[in-house]
Amino acid sequence: MYFISAAIDWAAPVFLVTSPLTSYADQIVSIHRSRSSAGFSLDIPLIMLVSSILKVFFWFGEYYSATLLTQAVVMIVVQMTMLKVALDNRPSPGGVNGIEHAPFSGGSDKGPSRPYEFWQWKNTKPYYMFLAYFVGALTLLHLSPLSQFDAYISLLGYIGLAVEATLPIPQIIANYRSGSCKGFRVSVIAAWILGDTMKMSYFFCSTETIPWAFKLCGMFQCACDFYLGFQFYMFSRSSLHTSHSRGPSQTAGRPEQDGRWGHEEKDIRMN
Repeated sequence: MYFISAAIDWAAPVFLVTSPLTSYADQIVSIHRSRSSAGFSLDIPLIMLVSSILKVFFWFGEYYSATLLTQAVVMIVVQMTMLKVALDNRPSPGGVNGIEHAPFSGGSDKGPSRPYEFWQWKNTKPYYMFLAYFVGALTLLHLSPLSQFDAYISLLGYIGLAVEATLPIPQIIANYRSGSCKGFRVSVIAAWILGDTMKMSYFFCSTETIPWAFKLCGMFQCACDFYLGFQFYMFSRSSLHTSHSRGPSQTAGRPEQDGRWGHEEKDIRMN
C-alpha cells in the first residue's frame, strides 16, 4: 500500500502536468497536416479554456494542489494553440465537411444557431476578444471585496470544474449528428480515459489537498469519457461493417457515396 501511495504522489503529478500535451498534441498536428478541422468540435477549446481560467482564479482563494494549478496553466497554453490551429483550418461553410462540423454549422439543419452566433463567428478576432474580456472581468471581480467571501471562491471552483466535466458532451453530440467519429483522433479519447484513471487515483489517494469539487466533477467527466470511447467503438465498427458488406467492386473509385469515409478517414483509424 505504501508503494502505491508513493507512486501516486510522484508519478501522478508528472502525468497530470503533461497530460494537456499528450492529450492534444496529436490532434493539433493532425489538423495542421490535413489542413482541415472538420469533425473536431471547437467547443472543446472553449470548455477547456473557460474551465482552466476559472481554476487559476480559484487557486488564489483556495490554494489547492500546485500540481493542479500547473496543469491548468499548461492547458491554457495548449488550448490556445488548438484554437488557433482549428480556426486557421476550419472547413468552408456549406462544404461537404463543413456541414457536419457542428461549431461552424450555425443555422444549418445539423445544429441550432446560438444567440449572437456565440462561438460560431466567421471571423477569428471575436474568439480572442471574448477570452480577453472573460479574463478581464474575472480580474476585476478578484480585486473587488467580493473575492474575500468563501462562497464566491467556492463558486469559482465548482463552476470551473463543472464546465470541464462537460468537455466530452459537445464531441458526443457532434458524433451523434454526423453518424461517425471522423476527425476525432483515437489518441485523444485514449488519453482522456487514461487521464481519468490517473486523475481519480490522484484525487482519492494523494496526500495533497484536493477539494471535493475536483472529485465530484471528475467522476462525472470520467463517465462521459468512457461513453465517448464506447461511441467511438460502435461508430468505427458500424463503418467497417458497411465497407465490407459493399465489397470492393461496389466501393472502388466511388468514395463519395459515403461522406464518412473520404480522404480524411486516415485521421481516425484505430491502427
